[in-house]
This record gives sequence, structure tokens and C-alpha cells, in this order.
Amino acid sequence: MHMAPGLMSKERRNSRITYMNKKSLSLTPILAMLLFLSFLIFILLFLGILSLPITSDGFPKAYDLTSFVRGGRRSTIEILRSKNDRGEQWMEVISWEPRAFIYHNFLVKIFFSTNSFFRLFLINPRIALAGTFESSKECDYLISIGEPRMKKSTVIDVKTGGSTASKVRTSSGMFMKRGVNEVIKDIEERIADFTHIPVEHGEGLQILHYEVGQKYEPHYDYFEDEFNTKKHGGQRIATLLMYLSDVEEGGETVFPRAKGNVSYPPWEDESVECGKKGLAVKPKKGDALLFWSLKPDATKDLSSLHGGCPVIKGNKWSSTKWMHVGEFP
Repeated sequence: MHMAPGLMSKERRNSRITYMNKKSLSLTPILAMLLFLSFLIFILLFLGILSLPITSDGFPKAYDLTSFVRGGRRSTIEILRSKNDRGEQWMEVISWEPRAFIYHNFLVKIFFSTNSFFRLFLINPRIALAGTFESSKECDYLISIGEPRMKKSTVIDVKTGGSTASKVRTSSGMFMKRGVNEVIKDIEERIADFTHIPVEHGEGLQILHYEVGQKYEPHYDYFEDEFNTKKHGGQRIATLLMYLSDVEEGGETVFPRAKGNVSYPPWEDESVECGKKGLAVKPKKGDALLFWSLKPDATKDLSSLHGGCPVIKGNKWSSTKWMHVGEFP
């Protein structure tokens, strides 16, 4: 049976329209995804999250804290993938602004899953709290090393640059050499991955012990004197505070000049006064608190003022890693 030419032409047109409709329907999700990605990229660019703080010649300024340049060009992903040679080559251009911190330490950590996760993030001062940064065994190991070697903690004398005893700091502590064994090396490399500051820029771990009543009055980690800023890697730029134990009551890390009352967790005991102003972080075994002492332009960040509330019940064990602009010998 032969079909009339008009009917055949009409059927072809209908089939062509049906095909085009199916094709357009199949392309709709792709176009929607592309539009969404374009919108997302636009928002990220608008907020400044996607940016590379490099100069016109392709290299960051030596005095600018927005980047570290060491060796060949490598990305964060490459550094995370090749842990065996970490620290030998660093060319990760890193903005110390919160926008890039979110990118490097949040998005990257999701795609390359680590043990750490974020509980808190604050912009002023720049602070991040990472949970399960250290295992329980690592915490116990550090305590076992530090406990028999505790000495009264000291502070830096702004006039001489040396160490001196002070009533503002009543804890006890001890210092470890950098990379003294494989456990310490692993922790220090993890800190380098987390902060994007080379291992060589960090001091040795300091282990601290606070008994009931002991505290550390609000202070700055950056140097106030000229002696320390001109040697040993220069000015301190960031601090990583690792909690090695839980504390039954008290012992919070406080940032009095942090904007807003954003205590973590929220205060339950209204009788506790320490830390009600600004930010207060309750010690939790395995957590790590990262904060910056300098702004991206290398000026001192006055909002980084911090201290340790008195321990009311129990014991507080912690470990501190100070990091510098240059290599620390």
C-alpha cells in the first residue's frame, strides 16, 4: 500500500519534530547543569573565593603573606597525593584570606577525604577548628612524652627577647625537637597539609599541662620585640593548638576581641565568666584550633588576642605548633 506524498512528508516532519523534542529534552539537564556551574563560578569569583594572589610576573611578592614559594610549581592536590616528597617542593599559591582558606581547607578536604572535619570557622580573627585532627593514641603518646619532662612555662621578655617567668602564664610545658621520630614527623606533616605552611617553617611541638587553677592570660603569639623578628624564621604568623585531653570544667581557649559572642559550645553555666566576651572554645581531645597572628599584608592582627581560662576541674593537656614567615632552624 502506497502512502500519498503529502502524508509521507507530514509524517517525516512529525518524526523530525519528535526527534528534536527528545534531543532537546536530553540536552535540558546538561544545559541546566552548565548554567548552574556558570552561576556558581560567577558567585565564587564575585565573592573572591576563586582567585590567585600572584603578581604580574607570575610570582608572589616576598613580603606578602598571601603565598609561599618553594621549589617547583605544585598544586595542593599534587601535594596531598605525593606525601613521600612533601616539603621538598612547594609552589602552592595560597591566599591567607578566609575565602581561599575555605577553598583549600574545605573543598579540597572533601574531595581528598581526611580525618579532619570543621566544627567552627570565624573570619575575624581568622580561626578554624578541626575535629579528630589527632587520634586518641597520638594524644596519649604526646602526653606520655611530656609528662616526665614538665617545667614551668615562661613568656618572652619584650625588652630582651629572652624567656622569663610570669604570673600571666602558670602552666608547665616542654619542647620537642622537630621530626624527632616517625610519630612526630607524621603529625608535623599533617599540620603542613592542613595549614599549607611548610614543615620547615614551624617550631618544634610544645606540650603543655594545666592543673586546677592554672591559666594563660590573654596575649599575642606574634613577637613584640625586635630580637626574635630578625632571626629564627622571623615573625610568627600562625598557631595550631591541639587538645590532647578533655577538660571536665574550665580551660577554654578564649579570643576576647573576636566579633560577637560565638562561644563553642554555647555557655551552659552562667556562673562561668571567662570567655563570655568574644569567642571561647572548649577543649576536646583530638581537636585542633588554627588561628593567624598576622593579617595577609603581614601586619599584626590585634583581634588574634587569646588566652586560656583557668582549669576548674580536671587536667588540661595540649600541644602547640608555632609557624613563622621563614624557615625555623
